[in-house]
Amino acid sequence: MEQTPTDFVRYLYDRIDWNQRLIAITGARGTGKTTLLLQRILLSGLPEDETLYASLDHVYFARHGVLETAEKFVAEGGMYLFLDEVHKYPGWSREIKNVYDLFPELQIVLSGSSALHIQKGKADLSRRMLEWRLQGLSFREFLRLKYDLRLPVFSLDEIITDPLAAARQILSKIKPLKYLREYWHTGYYPFFTEGTGYYDEKLMQAVNEILETDLPAVTGMKYTAVVKLKKLLSVIADSVPYMPALTKLAKDLEVDRETVLKYLYHLEKAGLLMLLHREKKGMAALRKPEKVYLENPNLLYALSEHGPETGTMRETFFLNQIKQNHHATQTDKGDFLVDGRYLFQIGGKNKPPKQIKGKENAFLVLDDLELPYGNRLPLWLFGFLY
Repeated sequence: MEQTPTDFVRYLYDRIDWNQRLIAITGARGTGKTTLLLQRILLSGLPEDETLYASLDHVYFARHGVLETAEKFVAEGGMYLFLDEVHKYPGWSREIKNVYDLFPELQIVLSGSSALHIQKGKADLSRRMLEWRLQGLSFREFLRLKYDLRLPVFSLDEIITDPLAAARQILSKIKPLKYLREYWHTGYYPFFTEGTGYYDEKLMQAVNEILETDLPAVTGMKYTAVVKLKKLLSVIADSVPYMPALTKLAKDLEVDRETVLKYLYHLEKAGLLMLLHREKKGMAALRKPEKVYLENPNLLYALSEHGPETGTMRETFFLNQIKQNHHATQTDKGDFLVDGRYLFQIGGKNKPPKQIKGKENAFLVLDDLELPYGNRLPLWLFGFLY
């Protein structure tokens, strides 16, 4: 607790309804979920003798159950139970349900690195548990954490309706283009505060833990499937945005098409991919994606064998920042249709507006552009959406 910083708090902290009895915080490895739990204990002023934090990957839980622990804790006056790494505890969903039902005076806050396992276990808890997903640092949060720059959040509507006013607020304090490339390389995961010398290596370790530990625990997949997942991720990393040819992929991986599709969704929910679909209704939207992106720009540097391509980097950054609060789909005109309403084409400063010419609510989002003009918006400005 003494080692937990409280001068910087993630965007999600103020969005969570901390009055709920059962709260789940999910997200990819390294995004700061454990810190968020500990900050809640510190900042809320919860009584020490009524509060317990435990990580369920601790050796203690090899011999003691969650229900047993909660029972002893409540008997001693416990009121607030914080359980970290729940995805590493077999049968967590059933035991948490029992704790929730048996001890109505107890508030339970869960954290898990694999959103997949939370979703899988949620069947028993759907009427009891509210879930919040923690994304990696926004460009704005990176500037706050690394350079102590306190900058505002803008809604998408604010950026669309008055981009000049929003841009001027930022430009009066910093030159954002000075920092954007640094964020793309080493700014998405808070562990950059430990140093960036081995940042790519640490990120690769996190990716391997997801593939070798989290996903097998969730899906029951064998080692041979893990090898195929690694191969699939490698193929995507070197050709993003990737337009999946399921039949060819299935042949290369020696599995069927449905298994390839399942692999893609596993990797998306684990925080390694973003799947872009066409705007469709019903079950069709859950089928084959039109394009596949790595989940964030940092992964492009860590996983791309030949280094990230600039155009891909721009699109990955835009989609990653927009997906926190909005829904983006594939479109024939432009690059992304957001919330079924706004059309965006992503490019460099001098990109012509061919694809979106004459379209309503259509915008060019341009890299290396400092100030907006007309329907041209700076790419960096979308890093202030959360």
